[in-house]
Amino acid sequence: MTLDKLEERKEQLEKELQEYIERRDQLNKAAKEYRAKRDQLNQEVRDLIAKAKELKAKRDEYNAKARELKAQKNELYKEIDALYKELDKLRKSIDRGGRPLGEIEREIRRLEFKQQTSVLTIEKERILVERIARLRRELEERKRQLEKHEEFKKLIARIRELKAKVREIHQEMMKYVEEADKYHEEMVKIFSEVDQKRKLADEMHEKFLESKKEADRCHAEILRIRRDIRDLDKVIKALKARMAKSKEEKEREELIRKAKEIYEMFKRGEKIETEDLLLLQRAGLI
Repeated sequence: MTLDKLEERKEQLEKELQEYIERRDQLNKAAKEYRAKRDQLNQEVRDLIAKAKELKAKRDEYNAKARELKAQKNELYKEIDALYKELDKLRKSIDRGGRPLGEIEREIRRLEFKQQTSVLTIEKERILVERIARLRRELEERKRQLEKHEEFKKLIARIRELKAKVREIHQEMMKYVEEADKYHEEMVKIFSEVDQKRKLADEMHEKFLESKKEADRCHAEILRIRRDIRDLDKVIKALKARMAKSKEEKEREELIRKAKEIYEMFKRGEKIETEDLLLLQRAGLI
């Protein structure tokens, strides 16, 4: 390969080297930004999880209070059911007809629970509400009839007292349930946000790895091209040195040739100039 071709190749390699350096630096910058964004998102996820744990603790606290009140309410219902059994025994002695009062009460509770927990059409819910209302009227009418009996009247009064306590506890329990639901909904929103941020953090991590991998590849190319340039420099220098030596030898040969001509003129007694004498001295002939 000629010197011109070698130097042209060197220029091409230097151009490629600069392009790889710029590309590597851009990729490293991008990788740094992706890593910073990933770390920021991961920190936000940790903060959100800590907040979610606080919300969960509050939710669990309110749910525990609601469960405690529900247990109290269930105990009162047991007592009410026991009183209804006494009422039914008493009723049988003073009232031979009609459904047991406890049975009516339990049916009312069952229907109320169905109303609260089932998804009903407007028409079906209307029918259910009317049925509950009829049962309540029936229950109250039966109570009024039987309250004429003194012992029966005392049992009814106690049942009403306990049912009032049940309503009071139920209202308090529902407040705790509503508060627990609020904390639960907020916690669910936070976990949804956590999932989104985790997904974005994973995307940033993937982009970081891709940019870093490509930057490393570019860096490897930079090292390879630098080695090629150094090797090429050595070849160019050696070729230039060889060319310089060849030129010097040619100039020396031309000098000797001219000196010999002048020397022959000198031997023939021909007149020679001062410059010719200097050339003979350079050639080492005088």
